[in-house]
Amino acid sequence: MAEFGTLCLFIALAAAGWSVLASFNGWRAGLGQLVLSGERAVYATWALVLLAVIALESCIFANRFDLEYVASYSNRDLPAVFKVAALWAGQSGSLLFWLFILISYAALIVLLNRRRNRPLMPLVVTTLMLVAMFFLVLVNFMARPFVRLHFAPVDGNGMNPQLQNIFMAIHPPCLYIGYVGLTVPFAFAMAALATGKLGDTWFRTTRRWTIFSWFFLGTGILLGGWWAYEELGWGGYWAWDPVENASLIPWLTCTAFLHSVMIEERKKMLRVWNITLVIMSFLLAVLGTFITRSGIISSVHSFTKSDIGPLFAGFLGVSIVVSVGLLLHRLPALQSEHRLDSFVSRESTFLFNNLLLVGAAFAVLWGTLFPILSEAVRGVKITVGAPFFNEVMIPIALLLVTLAGICPVIAWRRASARKLVERIQVPLGALLGTAAALLLAGVRDIYAIVSFSLSAFVIATTAMEFVWGTRARRKATGESTARAFRSLLDRNKRRYGGFIVHLGFILIMIGVTGSSAFKQEATATLKRGEAFSIGRYSMTFDDMDSGTPHPNADFTGARLLVSANGRRVGTLVPGMNFYKTGQTSTEVAIRYTLRDDLYTIMTGFDPQTGQATLKAYLNPLINWIWIGGAVLILGSWFAMLPDLRDRRRDIEARLQAVASHAA
Repeated sequence: MAEFGTLCLFIALAAAGWSVLASFNGWRAGLGQLVLSGERAVYATWALVLLAVIALESCIFANRFDLEYVASYSNRDLPAVFKVAALWAGQSGSLLFWLFILISYAALIVLLNRRRNRPLMPLVVTTLMLVAMFFLVLVNFMARPFVRLHFAPVDGNGMNPQLQNIFMAIHPPCLYIGYVGLTVPFAFAMAALATGKLGDTWFRTTRRWTIFSWFFLGTGILLGGWWAYEELGWGGYWAWDPVENASLIPWLTCTAFLHSVMIEERKKMLRVWNITLVIMSFLLAVLGTFITRSGIISSVHSFTKSDIGPLFAGFLGVSIVVSVGLLLHRLPALQSEHRLDSFVSRESTFLFNNLLLVGAAFAVLWGTLFPILSEAVRGVKITVGAPFFNEVMIPIALLLVTLAGICPVIAWRRASARKLVERIQVPLGALLGTAAALLLAGVRDIYAIVSFSLSAFVIATTAMEFVWGTRARRKATGESTARAFRSLLDRNKRRYGGFIVHLGFILIMIGVTGSSAFKQEATATLKRGEAFSIGRYSMTFDDMDSGTPHPNADFTGARLLVSANGRRVGTLVPGMNFYKTGQTSTEVAIRYTLRDDLYTIMTGFDPQTGQATLKAYLNPLINWIWIGGAVLILGSWFAMLPDLRDRRRDIEARLQAVASHAA
């Protein structure tokens, strides 16, 4: 299977090369059969890469420890779900998985555009397959997944214990789908720039693909935070780690594009800006991959230092030169048809939103790259820690929350003062009422007061938007309230899906604010029968527990009897997992409530004295982060569904394509 997988990857490189040549030359010469051949080569490349993935997974499940990759990231006792996840546990396997997702996107794009977007498709395929060729070069020559060892160990090293968590079977694929998916809008943008077909076809076609990628990238970030919270044993979920930042940066620019593209669609404005954001998002995704895999930064997530860094840097440089060159070439044809009518308008709030999002992206990028730049220039690596990012990002986040509340109440083009005052009364009352309630409750943290008050403001404007829309629909059609509400959502899925996303974002902000501003921490070394307290909780060390929760690990932990306000509420058993490979990992124990989480860790146990060293965190409101994430996911899926106008437009496009084909 190893030789078969290697052969498949070599043939896939040749097939991808033919796809690029046939598609590009077919476009230049106007030869439809050559273009068709290039598209068929995409399917062939996809099948070959799929076979290579199957070959590697077969070797992992067959315990082929004569292969370097299998010996490094698997062992005989590894559960089946983590044998699947071993595909992306290491450098070469993750690049192969990345390639498979990319070529799957390419094959799906070709399949769905057999009769649509034909003027753009040859160059879309060319762009996608050039990117695929880069990854094929990596897995064929630089990071080969089927390298043999000179001997066959009896067993493998196994997967890193911290990766043996169900979220690590889901989190990396979500991130990869998001990262790689940004290649699709980039390919359509390059095709539009190269062909000069700069109308609304390219962004209408890619808008849903962009939402799809944005959704998976955001989901991956949330799942990564949940994994860090449950697995790493430090009581937090985000530490501004360079690899965490690398996933956040393109998500921010992608968010900016999804907002500003609505202005281009409605007002024919920001055309240069939108293409720039698409290019920027793709380049930042490539940069994030380079940061993760080159070994130039220190991170618990990054791979070891390797030789692929210069190749990634070269690919990134070529991508920048080509994309920026094409953009500058078409700049005169991309001038906006309209100008901003008023400072007080929905267009202006979208513009400010974009500036804040891009500013946030580059602030995070600067903080992430500064240690690398300082070492290159001065020979000294200056670390940029969480205080810098918090100081920059907290004000930006609060401004974004403010705009999320203001935008729905401001009209397009020019807002009427009377209408604005009328629509803002209820949300403003919610803001002031929340601030007053917090002050009366004794809250004095200024950021918490501002954040919670603004969150109430946005929740009120979002709720009122649904009320106003339903009321207007009912008045215009005479429908019942329930029917008017359903019709409103069916006809405006993108708009109201966006409002649901905003609501999810606000719930996340509430969780972040509560768990950051009011977090408590306590540490104690206890004998059996002794107790320590944190907040409203008291924990009594009852005894030691042991067991085998995992097939390849033994567990030892401290059983804690938990009381809240003097009433027994349960038992927590934090401890350590001891793996058969000799590795260890922390096993945290958490009591989840909507009000707060009691997060416990055992940091040590002395068998001679019978004392256990324990640490506890009280994380208020933290579960609203995960609830907000679920709401955000729901809103994203809803926004991706075609509404009534989209369905009509798709039917008209298909009829036109059939008519032109028949002619």
